[in-house]
Amino acid sequence: CERMNNLKYVTYQSFPANTANSIQTISNIVHLVKNQTSVDLYFPLRENQSSDNLIELQKFYNFEDSFNITGIEHRYPHGRVKYFKKISYHLSHYLWAKQVVNKYFKNNNNDVFLTRSDWIAYFLAKQGSSVTFECHQTSKLRNFIINQIIGKMDNVKFIFLNENLKSFYNNIDNSIVLHNGVDTNLFKDDHDSKVSNSIVFMGNVTRFDKSRGLDQILNWFCDEEIKKIFTLDIIGAGQNSIKKLEEKIDRLNLSNVVNISGRLSRRKAILSMRKYSIGLLINSPDNPHSYLYTSPIKYFEYLYGGLKILAVDFPSHRSLPFSENISFFHNGDFKSFKNALFYCNTIKPIGKENLNTITLDYRAKEIIKFLF
Repeated sequence: CERMNNLKYVTYQSFPANTANSIQTISNIVHLVKNQTSVDLYFPLRENQSSDNLIELQKFYNFEDSFNITGIEHRYPHGRVKYFKKISYHLSHYLWAKQVVNKYFKNNNNDVFLTRSDWIAYFLAKQGSSVTFECHQTSKLRNFIINQIIGKMDNVKFIFLNENLKSFYNNIDNSIVLHNGVDTNLFKDDHDSKVSNSIVFMGNVTRFDKSRGLDQILNWFCDEEIKKIFTLDIIGAGQNSIKKLEEKIDRLNLSNVVNISGRLSRRKAILSMRKYSIGLLINSPDNPHSYLYTSPIKYFEYLYGGLKILAVDFPSHRSLPFSENISFFHNGDFKSFKNALFYCNTIKPIGKENLNTITLDYRAKEIIKFLF
C-alpha cells in the first residue's frame, strides 16, 4: 500500500468557473488524488455562483474523485464594486489571504501547502510553513513578493509554467518547470477518422477583452487557394463574439468555409476536436503572458487528439514540449501563414505512445516528487 501524502491547496480562484485557470486547478487536484494524495482545497466564495459543494463541482468539471473542500467567506470589495476593479482585486486578495492564513493555518509547520496566490505564498512563507508557489505569469506585485521570499527562506519552492518564466526569475534553485497537461480521461472513446485539411480553433476568441487575432485569420481565408482547400471551425466563443464574427464571415463571403459555434462541455469539445486534422494556436503579441509564458491546455489536447499544430511564432509556443513538430507562422504575415498552413500536410502527428510526458498524470507525479 502506497503512503498517502497530505496536501493543502489554497487559492484565490473561485469555483465553479469556465476559465482555463479554473479547469487547470481542478484537473490537477483530481490527478493528485488519483496518485495517492489527500487534498484539502480552500478558496473564497466570492462570486454568486461560487460553491464548495463537492457534487456540484464533480458535475461541473466532470470528475468522480473526492477531496475535501472548504469555501471561505469573502466580505471584501472584489466582485462587488464596479469601479477601481484592479485596486479592489489587489486589496481584497491581500486582506483575504492574510485572514485565511491567520484563521486556518497560523504557525502551521506540519502540512505541505500548494498555491497559485502570491499573498498566500507570502504569508505562509513568512511564518515558516512549507509552501510551493505555482507561478504562471509575471506582474509587478508578483516580482515584489517573490523577491521578498527567495533566498531568505528554505521552506519555499516554485513551480514555473515554462522555461521563459523560470529564466525571468533568475532560475531560482528550489524550482522546477512543469507545463500544463492533457487529461487523458477525456480521450477514452476511440475517434480515428479525421476530415483532411480541416482546421479548428478551440477556446475564447478574446483574452482580457482583446482579440486573439482571429479577425486577421478570417481575412487571410479570403485567399482563393486557402479557401478552396481548407476549412476553419471556431469552437467555444461567447455569444457577443459569435455575433461579431458571423457578421464578418458573411461580409467576407466565407460561410461555406468558416463555421463558428459556442461553448461545449469539455468532453463534447474534445470529441468534436478529434475529427479535425489541424489545431490552431493564435494570440495577441500585446500581452506578455500570451507572448512569453503561456502553456495552453488546448495545445496538449490538440497533440493528444492526433492533430497537427499550426501556431503563431511566439517564444511561449517555441518553449512548448514537442515544439519541433509545430508549423509556425510570423504574426501578421500572410505569406508566412500560408506557407505554414500548407506545410502542415507534411507533418506526421505524434503517436499517443510518445506523449506520456504531456499528461496530467505525469504532471501530478512530478509535483508529488517535488513537494514530498
